[in-house]
Amino acid sequence: MTGQGEPSPPTGAFAIRPLRPYVITRGRARASRNTVGVETLLIAPDPGRELPVTATREERALVRMCARLLSLAEAAAHLDLPVSLVSVLASDLIDAGYLSARSGTPRAAAPDSQLLQEVLHGLRGFR
Repeated sequence: MTGQGEPSPPTGAFAIRPLRPYVITRGRARASRNTVGVETLLIAPDPGRELPVTATREERALVRMCARLLSLAEAAAHLDLPVSLVSVLASDLIDAGYLSARSGTPRAAAPDSQLLQEVLHGLRGFR
């Protein structure tokens, strides 16, 4: 609040961005791909390829940024946007062929139960 009881001007992302997130994603809250997570690595296979005139400035910035390999979380931080919003944008750009997604580190197989038993036995020995 300012001194005269008026609300303070917006700060952060909303200070420079008059559009609400749902406007940027055209009203969608979920990505079209379930495989796009915070650890997903994004890259523009053809960074010079022109986006359609209907592309938002956020989509344009995301494609420019992804000229080099970048995680979804990093892209969201650079754009100063929520990860959920950037995942919707990235998913659309992947579907349209402007971005490619690479999975992050592969999920490790479940550890061997014998190994877990040995670790548990070792921890109990430190009491």
